[in-house]
Amino acid sequence: MTPLPIPNAEALLSSQLLHQHIALNIRNRGGWLSFAEFMHMALYTPSLGYYTGGGQKFGDMQNGGGDFVTAPQISALFANTLANQVAQVLAELNHQKLNGFAQTHTSANAPKSDVYPNILELGAGTGQLACDLLLALNAQHELPNQYFILEVSDHLRCVQRENLQKKCPEALFSRVVWLDSLPMHFNGVVLANEVLDALPVHLVHHQATGLFERGVSIENDHFVFKDEAFIPNAHQQSISDYAKLLDLPDGYVTEFCPAASGLMASMANILQAGAIFLIDYGFSAREYYHPQRNAGTLMCHYQQLAHTNPLVYVGLQDITAHVDFTKVAMTALDHDLTLAGFCSQAQFLMNCGILDALSQVSPTDMARYAPLAAAAQKLLSPAEMGDLFKVIGFSKHLDTPLLGFLSADKSHTL
Repeated sequence: MTPLPIPNAEALLSSQLLHQHIALNIRNRGGWLSFAEFMHMALYTPSLGYYTGGGQKFGDMQNGGGDFVTAPQISALFANTLANQVAQVLAELNHQKLNGFAQTHTSANAPKSDVYPNILELGAGTGQLACDLLLALNAQHELPNQYFILEVSDHLRCVQRENLQKKCPEALFSRVVWLDSLPMHFNGVVLANEVLDALPVHLVHHQATGLFERGVSIENDHFVFKDEAFIPNAHQQSISDYAKLLDLPDGYVTEFCPAASGLMASMANILQAGAIFLIDYGFSAREYYHPQRNAGTLMCHYQQLAHTNPLVYVGLQDITAHVDFTKVAMTALDHDLTLAGFCSQAQFLMNCGILDALSQVSPTDMARYAPLAAAAQKLLSPAEMGDLFKVIGFSKHLDTPLLGFLSADKSHTL
């Protein structure tokens, strides 16, 4: 494994402060902390966590930097293509509004403005997706009433606000509203690009003697993994039941993410009419818990390097796990949503017209065509993001099949 770069003095100090904070919590909890709690502190401790502290997280294809590159940072081609799907949903909801349908399907307690379709983006990163989507939807004359951003990081809010003000006309920027929590009611499109993978996960180790939860302890002032016997309670019982259903082999280590199910349930409960699109890397349960994937999917990202040790450089590196899309779909269906489709990111973007967008630029115009072609390769190639990333969509009170899943829908694999 390639040695990780050594952080600068300021970053090391921040990491040491977070290390001390987590260590104190471990000692106060009897010497052991579940990995989910450790991961939450590492990512979200105010001012010190990975997402709540300063520092560049998101890189791009041109300038590199950061710890990882997301699809919106690669090229506006991603948002411009996604805009076709978003526009389809907004257009249908606007049509329903004109026919009085939205009035019927909106809670009596909801503000009157809620009958107008909006966009809600969870965890908006640098704000690039929001900016590019608003510009693309404006060009299609299908703007949302408001563009809500739910962001837990004060630092990223500042980054998003600065970027949106710089890149969007005032008429578009004025539609952006930052939220501290999910709204009570919502009509429109909910977007979550690489959000579920950053939710804290529980590590489970299935042994011949039973189910164990892998947590974090301290030895010689270093964080170490330590297994504790699984004690079913109101919180752990659902994990235990799901693990038994999967019939994991002995020695198997994997992740479970009750937080993803909780977020999915919350999104389903607020949606009056519209669609939810989740874009992330992950698998169906059949693939996720394959016998050969016996070490789980936990990954860390630090300065463009991927590795598997979440116990070092706390607060300075991203910690993620792949998404169990089967569990997400089960939760959505239990909360009265319709599964609209499930496919690879490549197939979704092709269904939404990414190749048509690329064909509008002549290959002879290399200054414009070459960057677009490189971006399309990154977004679509099976060796890049094309197959690893999936898109799952859910709908409520929509009659038209969603554009992104018209071809090669893989819902049957969930």
